[in-house]
Amino acid sequence: MGDAPKIEGPEGLGLKELLEAYERQLIQSALDAAAWNQRRAATALGLLPTTLHEKMKRLGLLRRSLADPRPAQVA
Repeated sequence: MGDAPKIEGPEGLGLKELLEAYERQLIQSALDAAAWNQRRAATALGLLPTTLHEKMKRLGLLRRSLADPRPAQVA
């Protein structure tokens, strides 16, 4: 069997990257709407707060301290 061709989305991204970008956008919007209150954002998204926090860590959306001007690190 040969390698299957990679089908890409509108920006040259695969399904995994497109889903991750969409998930990041949804979480960012919920956090903005909830003034970064993670419990309220989690409720709005239908998630447990711990699940939201894990997703935020994975997507590099953890808010950093105002005293630390460095960008958040993505794992």
